[in-house]
Amino acid sequence: MTTMQPASKGFIEVKGTKLWHESYGQGAPLVVLHGGLMTIPEMMTLIGPLAKHRKVVGVELQGHGRSPDTDRPITFAGAGDDVASVIDQLKLGQADVAGVSFGAAAGLRAAIQHPDKVRRLVVISTPYAKQGWYPKAQEGMGSVNAGMADTMKDTPTGKFSRQWPQPERFPQFLDKMGKLLSQDYDWSAEVKKLPMPVMLVYADHDSVAQAHIAQFFALLGGGITEPGWENTKFTNARLAIVPGYSHYNFISAPELAPIVEKFLADSMQGAASGAAAASAAAGRHDH
Repeated sequence: MTTMQPASKGFIEVKGTKLWHESYGQGAPLVVLHGGLMTIPEMMTLIGPLAKHRKVVGVELQGHGRSPDTDRPITFAGAGDDVASVIDQLKLGQADVAGVSFGAAAGLRAAIQHPDKVRRLVVISTPYAKQGWYPKAQEGMGSVNAGMADTMKDTPTGKFSRQWPQPERFPQFLDKMGKLLSQDYDWSAEVKKLPMPVMLVYADHDSVAQAHIAQFFALLGGGITEPGWENTKFTNARLAIVPGYSHYNFISAPELAPIVEKFLADSMQGAASGAAAASAAAGRHDH
């Protein structure tokens, strides 16, 4: 992986804690959010290619990477507010937001709680309700606790936690994450009301059930009616399933960045290819 240097980096003060961010490239702003126990470096397969044409801001959420844990609770709603606060403090105006797993939940909450701050949303590998995770995945996430600090010390966040002002907080941070991931939630009513275009992206062997993915797409208005072969009607929802990956290696997929880039650049005025296909079909009927 090529080592890119950020155009700017540093801590952003948010209510009750501070978050580390790095900014790459120039252009329309995109905020990228990592998965649980991950950090900005693991997101470079997404950040690097997208920063060629836009300003991409990687953020490390509370207790992750260089963003130290504090006495503040960790909640999905709080993470959503933090993302909006980062957009405000970096004066990004309205930004696109793309997140993976835990980061996708934070991005989804930011879009629900602060729709004026999010132009477009990319949700990668997360459900809209806890029940969307396969039971085995729910079990694994809910079992994260302080007792795992030794085995988790070599995760990206485990390594960076040694730089925190209070590195001894790492086990307690794991307890907080386990508690958060054990909680039941269902955001279907709020997802239905999202005003901005949303793209869902999953691995074909993801930890989110395929049936749930279809329900998520339907909540956004996608895949519920025949679009028509003439004057094809597209919704503001998009869905991509990428073959050959699981939830745990999906962020390494080189296919991800082009999929996200295409969605962010989409005029959302319907697809020319649909119209072209329709006129070609009409031409064939003329003979």
